[in-house]
Amino acid sequence: MGLTSVKVLVSAVALAVVLFLATVWLWPRLARRGWRPVAGRVGLLLVTQVVLFAAVGLAANRSFLFYGSWADLLGQEQEMGVVVDHGAGSKDVRVVGTRALDVPGGGRPSVGGQIQQVVVAGERSGIVSPAYVYLPPEYFQARYAKRTFPASVVLTGYPGTAENLLKGLNYPKAAYLRAKEGRMQPMVLVMLRPTVAPPRDTECVDVPGGPQTETFFAEDLPKAVSGTYRVGTKARNWGFMGNSTGGYCALKIALHHPDRFAAGAGFSAYYRAAEDVTTGDLFHGDDALRRRGDLLWSLDHGRQGNTSFLVTSSKRGESNLKGTRQFIRKVKSPAQVSSIVLESGGHNFNTWNRELSPGLVWMGGKLSAE
Repeated sequence: MGLTSVKVLVSAVALAVVLFLATVWLWPRLARRGWRPVAGRVGLLLVTQVVLFAAVGLAANRSFLFYGSWADLLGQEQEMGVVVDHGAGSKDVRVVGTRALDVPGGGRPSVGGQIQQVVVAGERSGIVSPAYVYLPPEYFQARYAKRTFPASVVLTGYPGTAENLLKGLNYPKAAYLRAKEGRMQPMVLVMLRPTVAPPRDTECVDVPGGPQTETFFAEDLPKAVSGTYRVGTKARNWGFMGNSTGGYCALKIALHHPDRFAAGAGFSAYYRAAEDVTTGDLFHGDDALRRRGDLLWSLDHGRQGNTSFLVTSSKRGESNLKGTRQFIRKVKSPAQVSSIVLESGGHNFNTWNRELSPGLVWMGGKLSAE
């Protein structure tokens, strides 16, 4: 049973209730003096508390999807070790599975679109990462057979998994519904985690002597996707969006690569690369590289291209409000900036779900299919 499954949660809650009742029932028998009754009382209280906290933790994790699997919780990344051989005629994107959307007629790609589980191999970076690609219904319809589509990279936060973008936020269904309502154009979504060198959080940086994460996202990923799907190759065809660490990465890549991405949207993003035990030494003493990882510094000292940005925060509950306001003030023409500022909302999936649909509509309006 998976970490986020209902069966696991119900089992934990049921066990907690049984242990609570057993404690109440057995307490009179354990009220006597002696080491055995004392040990029994301590044991019952301890086990009941542990199971109760486990049930609460499972419920919170199922709501906010901090961890997507037991392996993710225990730090055992199951997706490492994927080997892709590159021989004559091989592709940088390998499809390893498909799934349908939970919408009426979703079993038919021309009606509900399709989610493809893929493995992307970076030509320049050497990074290999799993991902999901959402193809809208129009992609499979005859009248669109010769049309290219805009695409957006979508990143979750750290240490989340790409599954969070399907379960906790459900980007494909949101994109499907907004397009069906006529509020946005059909768009391909390339969904993955920013942790392409697990378990390390590389903050989308080209680490000296280490993972070339920025190169993977800025160069390898768009090239691989455009070479496999009917997606344009120009900057106007590509956007980048994400939440938390993924939001920082989206803004960073769009800011530093306006020749490849026309728009970047950061939900609850921060604006300076984190440096802690999860990242290790990202910059190896290179102050120029560290400053480049500070988006507010980059806006002041770098060239701003013809890029559109969307940033989000909340007046109560978010720690990035001050940085978000600074980011907005520092964006100068020809770049453009928009924002979503909620009255209240925390750094969680509930908040991001409130920003996702307007964010997708905004992104669809910034990109071109041709």
